[in-house]
Amino acid sequence: MSGPRVLIIIQNLWVPFDRRVWLECQALVAAGYDVTVVCPKGPGDPSYEVIDGVTVHKYNAYAPGGSKVSFVWEYAYSFLATLRLVFRARKAGKFKVLQACNPPDIFWPIAMLLRRLDGTKFVFDHHDLCPELFQSRFGGTTSLPYKGLRFLERMTHRKADHVISTNDSYRRIAITRSGKANHDVTVVRTGPDPDKLLRGAADESLRRGHRYLVTYIGVMGPQDGVDIVVRAADHIVNNLQRTDIAFTLMGGGDSFDDVVALRDELGLTEYVEFTGRVPDETVLAVMSTADLGLSPDPKNPLNDVSTMNKTMEYMAFELPVVAFDLIETKVSAADAAVYVEPNDVAQYGDAIVALLDDQVRRRRMAKLGRERVEQVLAWKHQQKAYLEVYDQLTGHVSHLGTVAGIRNATGS
Repeated sequence: MSGPRVLIIIQNLWVPFDRRVWLECQALVAAGYDVTVVCPKGPGDPSYEVIDGVTVHKYNAYAPGGSKVSFVWEYAYSFLATLRLVFRARKAGKFKVLQACNPPDIFWPIAMLLRRLDGTKFVFDHHDLCPELFQSRFGGTTSLPYKGLRFLERMTHRKADHVISTNDSYRRIAITRSGKANHDVTVVRTGPDPDKLLRGAADESLRRGHRYLVTYIGVMGPQDGVDIVVRAADHIVNNLQRTDIAFTLMGGGDSFDDVVALRDELGLTEYVEFTGRVPDETVLAVMSTADLGLSPDPKNPLNDVSTMNKTMEYMAFELPVVAFDLIETKVSAADAAVYVEPNDVAQYGDAIVALLDDQVRRRRMAKLGRERVEQVLAWKHQQKAYLEVYDQLTGHVSHLGTVAGIRNATGS
């Protein structure tokens, strides 16, 4: 007999590409839950498939651009496409729990509809601060769109039976800004899997003839600081006259074309490589060869309190990290990173060079980072709190352990 049916909704990524959501799906399946996901299609994806026991319904993604108006159209389309697939999936049986992941904060009406029809519980998995994302991209806190995003966030928090926050900063916002009770918010960090993210054999050809290789992996949007990496490389090559360092930047996003154009404008094609999105095999090879990882997220209202997955992935691959001095980045990386005055390009470049020139320090930081992932941050340490939320809401006894009271998991 199958366990309680769980529906997970995501809009900005797809499974299994969204690593956090996929880890959650796998944890639920292993604990005896019947899991269904509704999400957009990735490249070449079918509309329906079953992946490792997870039933997945997918719709054609629609991303009209990065303007304020385009976000409204995208969210309206995504809401309607999701609603259609939710009712298609519901034909196989009622859902005990609906989990909505953000961005955006628009799916609480669907949760309320299922609550009325079936008594479905609502879990909100809080990945991003949508008001701060808007503020970081467009500025201002008095505009109608910003106020609208605050309303949607507040409604999502308040309608949820339980909120799962990715860090303590997000947890505090749910409690102080939206009025959620302490016991209804649990921190579940996006911990990497140290068994899968494991440093392998280096491929020296990836250094492209240079002595050192530094890397970036992740989204390349306006708030991600990839332009800072390019400008720091310009400082390193043309001001510091260091031509022994290669940069490999993996990922894609709204700013991809802009940062490639900046690289070309500065004449850095010999030193800075943009791969676009690449398969896991390429990621493994680059991360196993690199000497350090870059977390160039500039300080802004979003980044200062957000947990950066790439930082923890670098640590899993035993890469010391160069980052700006941000609240949650320091919580994640601790002594595995060098912290630079926020948004200072020259200092960021100087820190890269100084760390490359100090092999003893790099080795110590690499060891500390890997140990922190294994002992504190790894998903196996985080999934216990995640499953406790579901077991408490459903009365289910997970295969991975007995039901325990939900604890206020504040992380480390």
